[in-house]
Amino acid sequence: MSHACGSPVDEHAALRAADAAWNRAAEAARVLEDVARFALGDAHLTQRLKQLRHRGQQLAQALLGPRHLAMRDTPGDVGTALSTPQEGRRASLAQLVGANASRLQQALRTLEEMSKLLRPQLAPGWEQLRYTAYTLHKALATTNQAQERLQQARVYVLLDGRESLRELERLACGLIEGGVDVLQLRDKQLPDRELVRRGELLRELVSGAQTLFVFNDRADLAVVCGADGVHVGQEELSVAQVRQVAGPQLLVGVSTHSLEQAEQAVLSGADYIGVGPVFPSQTKHFDRFVGPELLRQVSARVSLPAFAIGGITRENLPQVIAAGFTRVALGQAVLGAADPAAEVRWFKEQLQQAVESARGD
Repeated sequence: MSHACGSPVDEHAALRAADAAWNRAAEAARVLEDVARFALGDAHLTQRLKQLRHRGQQLAQALLGPRHLAMRDTPGDVGTALSTPQEGRRASLAQLVGANASRLQQALRTLEEMSKLLRPQLAPGWEQLRYTAYTLHKALATTNQAQERLQQARVYVLLDGRESLRELERLACGLIEGGVDVLQLRDKQLPDRELVRRGELLRELVSGAQTLFVFNDRADLAVVCGADGVHVGQEELSVAQVRQVAGPQLLVGVSTHSLEQAEQAVLSGADYIGVGPVFPSQTKHFDRFVGPELLRQVSARVSLPAFAIGGITRENLPQVIAAGFTRVALGQAVLGAADPAAEVRWFKEQLQQAVESARGD
């Protein structure tokens, strides 16, 4: 094996450091993979972490060579006796993810630097792997936080600004009393000032309730109104761009129409996704409908909170549940009902029963 080191002493030290760093990286990656698999139940992130670990193994074999174990000296390693109190305890799953993600990223940086001494052509591979680790860290942390924050969210209702503030207030109050989990203000017709007035009203109405208020598309107005989140489509602002405007605290939802888009939303740091349109809708025109099949694909791969959207009614809700979805976004099915609050309660009861049935309660 041809090395770039200038002396046997340098090579020996670099190999020992690289060997230890790869052990740390592989162990940390395995912990994160197990979190994705067993704690989050996320097949997509589990696969991504497995791919990272396997790619790292290929690079490590090329860097260390077949006889690197001859350089290992665990009894003589001065670092084995050093530790901090924080290393002996993890207070939460989020802390466990953070600690192991940091360990992985730091170890990959050491491997990158040691490669510059031993085999410089491998350094870019370690660098790219480190960037991948940053992305997966964000996706794991966001998924964990979103699962906790949206754990009880089942019914998401989209409404426009109505003809007047009084009409909007009457409708929103009924939906909130009915237990709606998320209200999204979506109106392409009203001027900005009128949208802000309605947004401020909804912010006031949900205060003290369990309902979240989300602004469609407009991150700027969401900030002005003090909304809980922003929802964007595939042709609108990216998650990163929304964060630039709205900051880290607001929820960011993304509309997705394929498994690839759903997986990309996870990697981008979305807090939840909408998946659809599942069925033909009375409120929006689409050239194609994804149907329950895409719901099945997403539910099997992604554990980020996901709401089925598009033409969902009492009649086709069983198909949505059978596809693995227990969260729905509704429009006309609720707003067109004689009693919107009662309709919200009915959907929540059906979805909660599905959750309990899946858990075996």
